[in-house]
Amino acid sequence: MVPLLVVLLLALLLFGAGFALKALWWIAVIVLAVWLIGFIARPTVGGRRGRWYRW
Repeated sequence: MVPLLVVLLLALLLFGAGFALKALWWIAVIVLAVWLIGFIARPTVGGRRGRWYRW
């Protein structure tokens, strides 16, 4: 009985980790797309192209 519970718990843990990693990959792709769009479409400040971020 205990080995079955350990296997089920391990499967649940690996499933949860896989879902979390997939979600993090999608978030990273979205952030990269927003950064690229902001880099290409930089606003003009004082007649010259400026930075779109504040760091």
